[in-house]
Amino acid sequence: MTTTQAAQSAPTTVPAPVPAGRPTLPLTTRLAALTRSGLVQAVLTVAAVAWLVPTVGLLVSSLRPKQVAVTGGWWTAVTEPAQLTLQNYTALLGGGDVPKALWNTVLISVPATLLTVALAAGAGYAFAWMRFPGRDAVFLGVVGLLVVPVQVGLIPVAKLEGAVGVFGTIPGVVLFHVGYGLPFAVFLMRNHFLEIPAELLEAARMDGCGEWRTFRTLALPLAAPAVASLCIFQFLWVWNDMLVALIFAGNDSQPLTVYLQSQMRQFGSNMDILAPGAFLSLLVPVVVFLCFQRFFIQGAMAGSVK
Repeated sequence: MTTTQAAQSAPTTVPAPVPAGRPTLPLTTRLAALTRSGLVQAVLTVAAVAWLVPTVGLLVSSLRPKQVAVTGGWWTAVTEPAQLTLQNYTALLGGGDVPKALWNTVLISVPATLLTVALAAGAGYAFAWMRFPGRDAVFLGVVGLLVVPVQVGLIPVAKLEGAVGVFGTIPGVVLFHVGYGLPFAVFLMRNHFLEIPAELLEAARMDGCGEWRTFRTLALPLAAPAVASLCIFQFLWVWNDMLVALIFAGNDSQPLTVYLQSQMRQFGSNMDILAPGAFLSLLVPVVVFLCFQRFFIQGAMAGSVK
């Protein structure tokens, strides 16, 4: 038997089929499938209702007359004939210090948010894609500032602002929020800018774009979800802040949170001011979040899947 005949007569070994593994689905697909479960939806519904109960109670209390609000809890509005009115809001916004405090809150929150995001976007791009001496050391210094609590800087910054004449003013409060918001903002923006493919930026430079034009027309639009998320985080933090404003704001620059805290009395006897004022303070952040939630989710999910 020749070699060829022996090879043809030898039994052919068929390799065992390799069992196909379960395909790995993207994280977003798995999360979407999980949320379609009946048990998960039931748990989320109960959690949402429990989360909304205090907000509903605050809204009902803000709509009840003062003489009714001080005699019973807000839930009595369900069992007793409803006595709801907009009189509290009319009196609150009709004059006095509340409109001024609300306007002061806007004057503090909007500049503090815009300045922080603008500076962080530029610094994040520079730390990610520009070359300059000491870049990594400076960035490590910025990241190290994340561990410095706000309470540590209250007295030194107050003395510094007093020396330059902005203590007790709205610019003083804005500068404090910008300074303490920048480390986290720079860290966040740098990480998002690093996800941009280097070939894309290099192609823009080869087409004649300078660093400023590359940042403004290419990198910044690609980082829009991160910018929107940062805007929401910074705005909510500044809008709801009371500690910094309590120390750095003067009588003429008090935001709404400080004004409401100053109006608190024993046994809540001034519910006609506290309840509608607190609901107004709550309403603006909720509206901002609902308007930008699409960008917020995109920014939060960016980098979670490849």
